[in-house]
Amino acid sequence: MNRMSAYLPKSGPLLVACLLAASPAFTQTPIQPALGHRSIRLLTQNGLSFKDLNKNGKLDAYEDWRLPVPTRVQNLLGQMTLDEKVGLMLISTTRMAGDNSLRGGDGKTEITDGFNEEDLVQPNNMFTRKPLPVPIMSAVGTTKGVTQYHLRHFILRANPPAAVIASWTNNLQTLCETSRLGIPAMVASNPRNHVTIDAAVGLSVGKTAFSTWPGELGLAAMRDLKLTRAFADIARQEWAAVGLRKGYMYMADLATEPRWQRIEGTFGEDADLAADMVREIVLGFQGTKLGSTSVAMTTKHFPGGGPQLNGLDSHFDWGKFAHYPGGLFAYHLKPFKAAIAAGTSAIMPYYSAPKAGPAGEFEEVGFSYNKAIIQDLLRKQLGFKGIVNSDTGPIEMMPWGVENLTIPQRYQKALDAGVDLFSGTADPTILLDVVKQGLVPETRIDESVGRLLAEKFALGLFENPYVDVDRARTLVGNATFQQKADLAQRKSIVLLRNTANLLPLAPKTKVYFETYYDNGRSASPVTVYKPTKATNLELVGTKEEADVVVLWLIPTTGGLFASADKPIDLTLSKNKIDLKHVSTLMGSKPTVLAINFSSPWVLSEIEGDAKTVLATFGTTPDALLDIVGGTYKPTGKLPFTIPVSQQAVADNKSDVPGMQEPKGYALFPFGAGLTYGLVRAAK
Repeated sequence: MNRMSAYLPKSGPLLVACLLAASPAFTQTPIQPALGHRSIRLLTQNGLSFKDLNKNGKLDAYEDWRLPVPTRVQNLLGQMTLDEKVGLMLISTTRMAGDNSLRGGDGKTEITDGFNEEDLVQPNNMFTRKPLPVPIMSAVGTTKGVTQYHLRHFILRANPPAAVIASWTNNLQTLCETSRLGIPAMVASNPRNHVTIDAAVGLSVGKTAFSTWPGELGLAAMRDLKLTRAFADIARQEWAAVGLRKGYMYMADLATEPRWQRIEGTFGEDADLAADMVREIVLGFQGTKLGSTSVAMTTKHFPGGGPQLNGLDSHFDWGKFAHYPGGLFAYHLKPFKAAIAAGTSAIMPYYSAPKAGPAGEFEEVGFSYNKAIIQDLLRKQLGFKGIVNSDTGPIEMMPWGVENLTIPQRYQKALDAGVDLFSGTADPTILLDVVKQGLVPETRIDESVGRLLAEKFALGLFENPYVDVDRARTLVGNATFQQKADLAQRKSIVLLRNTANLLPLAPKTKVYFETYYDNGRSASPVTVYKPTKATNLELVGTKEEADVVVLWLIPTTGGLFASADKPIDLTLSKNKIDLKHVSTLMGSKPTVLAINFSSPWVLSEIEGDAKTVLATFGTTPDALLDIVGGTYKPTGKLPFTIPVSQQAVADNKSDVPGMQEPKGYALFPFGAGLTYGLVRAAK
């Protein structure tokens, strides 16, 4: 009998079909991995060391890092209680000591590496602020969550320094190590590396200690796949350094409906470009397969959140439907196919329900409840073997199409559809009862838990979940990383119009540089920019002193979660831009007009007066000045079409990219972009 067969179960099939690909058997001398531990002892066998995770004094198969992942998973599953399995199937917000987020109205306090031991039971939907039929435990005290509820998946939304995050994740893993089986935690986050306008809970963390890159649209505008891969690899190093090993990202959704308020997080309207971007990002974060230095990706929102009816988002009951009036359902699958081919570890379905029509073969229920979407399409047709992770709250908060089902029945339907990991609640009680009452067999739970454990094994978390706090402090956001990010910021900027060849400005030109951004928090939307580094231009404090005005408009809808139950108007005046102020400033001196496109804004109110126009997608003032002053020539291309009018927007087909809309739809087409001295052809 060889070493592997000694561990195989006496009966019952292995969950091979449910797990990640098996590790190779013992075909060569095993290499001792580093073992991180705090309270448990190590076991020694043939000169090699292993962690005694279940504290029984012997080497169990799941503790043996030499064995294939399916063998380890099967052994651990056999030792887990039902309570432990169900706890593993929830992922919820976790809060650090001093983190008062999600409570509302609390003053800010310093966030430290300690645990927040408060249970947070919310009577209202955390996104819409509307009352819930049944209150939800959106976060649980950390110690209680780990030791009593057996939770091992957490979403970190706090934004402290890198060393604090690293120290906190070590504390969390130390607590998990003391548990009966020593199963480590998985800590996930939304994006932390981008200049983002709508940095709301569940969308993006916003400005952090991590290297700062353009927004996702800006990465797509670069048209530089090599630099995109470099971004993902750098971000991977930063995330892993602090103990963040799962990304709730990136969005493979397409920006085909210009009124959808999540376009800022996409890679634009073109399925092929988005597929290329998603592939590079998955490979950059994960590698060709998951390993001890990988960050596991959760690609979202299957089968594509872009084609929302009237652009209304399915976080809200008035935006619950996706539809496909142009018959392009398959077009929206392209980026997900690329993610699957690249090996994405998890996929997240959106809240939306498919509206009857060209996709009318699907049941009108939310995608997390939709068996035809998850089992038939995602798993059988597209061959996805990984984790299906629900978006936050479809059971309690966004049960579109299944509102009349009880919460236990909703769990039953979602499990039947194929969901493995439920996001939004920290309380496993109801899911546990669903199994105990026989609504779902324990074998179905084993299937999901097998996938979740396989991911942890593949990431090496059972060997070493701990991080070096000092390394995190020096590596995250370091100057070399930021130098690459600075290049990306400049490459993301698009020159749309340079009618009088005003750009690039001559050295020593006197420039009045103003940003206009009404974020609802500052006393004035106007900021006069003072340089933070050397520039070849002379920045002055008033327009009267200037030769040229640089006006950077940052329109905003007010954010996704301030949405109303009607389609948004994309004209500038409807998005917190004072046209009178803009007109006065543009009329005073030759003007370079820059506009930040977190949505495809309609420029009809000022377009006739704008002779020099730049598009940004989340960048810095320094980067914009380098383009204006010619230190860096513009090379970016539009990642989506900018429509000619609000009427064109209203007439669009939500699943159809702007480049395929009828002639006359575009003011600036997808792929437009000039540089100094020549025109860059649209593509």
